Amino acid sequence: MRPHGRGPLESLYFTYPRFSAPTPRPAHAGPVPVVIVGAGPVGMVAALELARHGQRSLLIDAKDTFNDGSRAICVARASYHILDRVKALQPFLQKSLPWTTGRTFYRGQQILEFEMPDSADDRFRPMYNLQQQYIEAYLCDAIAAQPLIETRWQTALETITTQGDSATLTLRDPAGSYTMQARYVLAADGARSACRKALGLRLKGENFEGHYVIADVRMDHDYPTIRRALFDPACRPGGTILIHKQPDDIWRIDYQLRDGEDAACATTEANVRASVAGVLAEIGHTGDWDLEWWSIYTANTLALDDYRHGPVFFIGDSAHIVPIFGVRGLNNGLADAQNIGWKLALVLRGDAGAGLLDSYTPERRGATLDVFANASKSARFMTPPTKGWALMRDAALSLALRHDWAGRLANPRQMTPYIYDQSPITCANDRVLGGPPPGALLSDVALDGGFLSERMGPLFTLIWVGPAPAFNHPLVTLVSVPADGPVAKAWSAEPGSAWLVRPDLHIAGHWTEANAEAIIATLNTLLERPQ
Repeated sequence: MRPHGRGPLESLYFTYPRFSAPTPRPAHAGPVPVVIVGAGPVGMVAALELARHGQRSLLIDAKDTFNDGSRAICVARASYHILDRVKALQPFLQKSLPWTTGRTFYRGQQILEFEMPDSADDRFRPMYNLQQQYIEAYLCDAIAAQPLIETRWQTALETITTQGDSATLTLRDPAGSYTMQARYVLAADGARSACRKALGLRLKGENFEGHYVIADVRMDHDYPTIRRALFDPACRPGGTILIHKQPDDIWRIDYQLRDGEDAACATTEANVRASVAGVLAEIGHTGDWDLEWWSIYTANTLALDDYRHGPVFFIGDSAHIVPIFGVRGLNNGLADAQNIGWKLALVLRGDAGAGLLDSYTPERRGATLDVFANASKSARFMTPPTKGWALMRDAALSLALRHDWAGRLANPRQMTPYIYDQSPITCANDRVLGGPPPGALLSDVALDGGFLSERMGPLFTLIWVGPAPAFNHPLVTLVSVPADGPVAKAWSAEPGSAWLVRPDLHIAGHWTEANAEAIIATLNTLLERPQ
């Protein structure tokens, strides 16, 4: 994205802080356990995940403030579970706008209204809208309250070299360059990753045709928090428009540029204002409005072949770039951060062998490829790459004017958590009649006074249906649920069955006739712990 706006860090509604580089620089005796390059949402969540397991990290960023503009605004239910786990949830719940519904229009006529899965057993709503400035501000507040995290702003990575199981970084701040040793490095420095460039690594994949301008508009507009998609609107014939409501009367508008439309010319302030005015006329807004920020993006499916390079792990956009359709970018990155965070913490604590880290790429690159498969379908529908695709898309939309079934083809396939069923640290399926299968995210259940997810321990949790036997493992919290209670009913679980839940709330294993000693032995094997 190339950002534009009212001026350097000017905003109609948000005050950007300014952070200084530390003076003097704190000294470190020996290598830093983990250096995280990039203090965006993904890097900050990684630092918080490490800290909640008692592990120190150094977080660096070349900037002196947060990213500008709304950017990644749609935060999924699974990500709210992550925010809860790292103890940063409350301000997000207070500020963000939850939504469950989307509407799609073709040539001004509604052809689809969809509802995302949501029930009384879900602690969080399927999706929340919140500008990225707030996302970063709230995570930064959580980091400020965490003494295990040191943050250095105005500190850029110049070079990085790896030697076996450690790395040497050359950093630069306003006082000059210096070197630092690290046991591990998390590259969270985005699509133009300095870490990736310094190590000579390249993203591979597919670039889609078409450009989208995204604009933040402030206006008093009477419409609920419902995602709107407009195909072939009168204001942009043949194009696509997406509209989202955000806090503080800010509306996010994404509109597709026409074939042959020059991106540089289209993103001048005058042309953006003219295009936004056309969109607002299309949706019937006649009141005052002002332009807050704008940028431009293309849809890409790009990824590294391996998310690990020795002691360096790539997370978020440094590892993969996914189309914005289906709101997968930020949510996928937060899952990366949580995944490597708990695994690194266990290895650094001596609670797991280094082989646990080998599961990061299979799990998270597998998730990326799953995102590619789904997001590519959405991208081809939103931005047809060929005349053939455009012909099929337009035919489906025309049919949708008369047939409800055709409108469902315009469903954007929202982000769902990836199932780690092929992971090297997931136990084989032991006949799951109901409930979450191995590798899946925990299926939440409403309980008296709360939810099942709130009863999960800090590391692993063993959910046992019925009276639980004696169980003792330093990394496992035992949660016994009644055989006739809501969990057993929701999951069709029989007495004596058990689910082992990981720190990231994914299911490590399931047993229909559970044996405590066998479960302990299995967990120790997965973590490379002595039996």
